[in-house]
Amino acid sequence: MNKILIVIDMLNDFMDPGGALYCGDESRKIIPVIRTLIDRFHAENRKIIYLRDAHTEDDREFELFSRHAVKGSWGSQIIPELAPPEGALVVDKTRFSGFFGNNLDEILASENPDEVWVTGVVTSICVMDTTGDLRNRDYRAVIPVDAVVDFDPAAHEFALKRMERVYGARLTRVSADETGQ
Repeated sequence: MNKILIVIDMLNDFMDPGGALYCGDESRKIIPVIRTLIDRFHAENRKIIYLRDAHTEDDREFELFSRHAVKGSWGSQIIPELAPPEGALVVDKTRFSGFFGNNLDEILASENPDEVWVTGVVTSICVMDTTGDLRNRDYRAVIPVDAVVDFDPAAHEFALKRMERVYGARLTRVSADETGQ
């Protein structure tokens, strides 16, 4: 089975207490879970794609959220604990969906995955929007619920239900899926 791992916005501005949009101390619990998945996918020679917010200085998203993840800044860097392994791709994005304004569509089309595992932050925003766009392209999404987090617990639960019920995503837990199947 051809599987791809997507790691969304595990950046200093979201995951470090000094970041502009820190998701909170609870969010840090997903770091070792995502590390486990990265290591597993890398050991199995599977494609790993990091999606990274990389905004311009005057991005219109800053009308909705504080200035964050400006391209090239400390805030837009992937946290050290999840440094990309050799061969991983880093794809910049400027909107909630990982497909906006980049070549993610072409990368996935060339890989033709059976499943796309989606991890990272924020469950109700970038994770859900990217998963919706995966569904719109007929990819099967897998959401390890212990590898996604939201600053709003109610929004997190809603997003998981929506991704499962509307987008057909399979929800799993990394600890319950040690075989990677």
